This record gives sequence, structure tokens and C-alpha cells, in this order.
Amino acid sequence: MDTVKLGSEGLEVSRQGLGCMGMSEFYGTSDEGEAIATIHRALEVGVTFLDTADMYGVGANEQLVGKAIAGRRDQVVLATKFGNVRASDGTWLGRNGKPEYVHTACDASLQRLGVDTIDLYYQHRVDPDTPIEETVGAMKELVEAGKVRYLGLSEAAPSTIRRAQAVHPITALQSEYSLWTRDPEAEILPTVRELGIGFVAYSPLGRGFLSGRFRSREDLEESDFRRNNPRFQPGNFERNRELVERVEEIAGEKGITPSQLALAWVHAQGDDIVPIPGTKRRAYLEENAAAASIELTDDELGLLGEAFRPGVTAGDRYPDMSSVNV
Repeated sequence: MDTVKLGSEGLEVSRQGLGCMGMSEFYGTSDEGEAIATIHRALEVGVTFLDTADMYGVGANEQLVGKAIAGRRDQVVLATKFGNVRASDGTWLGRNGKPEYVHTACDASLQRLGVDTIDLYYQHRVDPDTPIEETVGAMKELVEAGKVRYLGLSEAAPSTIRRAQAVHPITALQSEYSLWTRDPEAEILPTVRELGIGFVAYSPLGRGFLSGRFRSREDLEESDFRRNNPRFQPGNFERNRELVERVEEIAGEKGITPSQLALAWVHAQGDDIVPIPGTKRRAYLEENAAAASIELTDDELGLLGEAFRPGVTAGDRYPDMSSVNV
């Protein structure tokens, strides 16, 4: 796996990362042993950029990642996030970007992860009730204290990104980006490229939809949060399934899997874009990692661009879009 510079501040990461969220929550049942084995396999194949957050499993995902990287800290570029607040029972409590909370959240993440320093610390969602200057000012103090190396934002609007950058250099902006979520191309990508900020693409496989593994909503476990996602709802599901058939067709002609084709498309959008597909199984990790070395022809990129024009996907990304692009 090649490495690339993420942003202009000197952070070097693997060309593809690993999203760890589904190992603890949201995507059906979990298997801690297989999840840890998946992280270990990721490190073996050079996928060393690991992404978690304090809200995933209400802290359980950070604990899992911490257990997996114990004794291997020097092999890992570790990213986590704060700002989406949940109670111990998982109840959603809102967003918090207050300076005092930034410090409290960071200390708690460090303890759960079992590390002294977080490589990349994101504000998970922008708190509309706290000026971004105050939040990033507190994050800057974490850098000065040696608890954090680089700063990031997630799902922030262009104006917010600019205001944050004026307080402290932002190394990465994380947002959903894939063949069926091309929204960032309009304003977000031009903004971060102008400012020298790297772009981290989460859900580059459309929450697994672009893999072609879902033929009907019944393929999702009852506990899978995607059952409530607008793009997985009756009507939208069937329309989006027709889009995936085009991915399957092009992938078949190329002799690769639909997942590999979808990831190769994200890679082709620029070396400043680092996708972090999530998985909790070694087999899928290996399949995804292979996509980083797949080259798409201009004709293939053209066919995909035509099939997945911005806005063609049926349904919003979330049931409530008020917390994104803030």
C-alpha cells in the first residue's frame, strides 16, 4: 500500500484507510475477535490509517481499536473524533463543541485508546451553538499540549472550514463521498484544495450498497441502522439497486468486484482524497485494499460518471440532514 501526504502539514497516511465504526455498532452483529484480526490484517497489508470516534459503540469502538493496536502503536496513524454526544445507554444528546468539552472528550478518548497522542483529531459534527473559532481554539491547545498532532473537521461547510483554518491549520476534512454521494464536488473539494487541506472520504462504498451485496432490504439485519436510511427505503432501494447493476456490469467486464470498482473510482479523483472503507471482516479488508492499485481507463471513468451523475441517487444521505455541511 502506497502512502500519501494528507493536507499540507506533513501528515503521511496509507493511500487507503480503514473505518472501524461497524466493528462495534450500527451494521448488525459484532465479533470482537474477527474485528481485531481485521485490524491486524490491515496493518500487515499496509492499511495503517485507522478511523474511529468516541460515539461509536459509546466508547466501545475506541476501546476495541486500542486493544488491537496495543504493542503496535508505531505502525498506526490513529484518527478519532469528538462532538456527537451520547448517554451511556446510547441516547443521542446532541452536538458539543464547547472548549471545556473538547478537552474532556480528548482525555477520555486517550484513555480508551490507551495512547498518549492522537494523530488526527476531528470535530465529528459542527456545534451550531458554539463558534468554530472557540472549538478549534481548544483543539489547538490539545496540539500545544502534545495530546494531538493534527486537526480535522467532519461535514463542515466551506465558510466554517475557512474560519477554522484561520485559527489553526486544518489537516483534513472528512465527508461522505462515493459514486452515489458526489455532493462535495460542488463546493467542499474546491475549498479544501484551495486551502491545502486533505480530504478523507467516508462511506466510499455507499454504506455497502455499491458492493452489490444487497438485493433487497431483507438482506439487512433487523439491528442494522441502514434500515432507517432514506436510500434503503422501499422505492429508493429499488431505484438505487438499478444504479448498482451498472457498477456490477462494468466491474464484471474488468474482472474486478463492484466494491473494487467503486473504490478505484474514488482513488482516481485525486491523491489528496483518501477513502476509508469500513469493514469488520478480513476477507472484505483484503478485497478493498486491492482496489488501491487498480487503474481505471478514461472510458471506464466516463461510463461511471455518466451513470452516477451528481444527484442521481434516490434519497438523502441521512434521515435528518441538519447536522451536515454546517
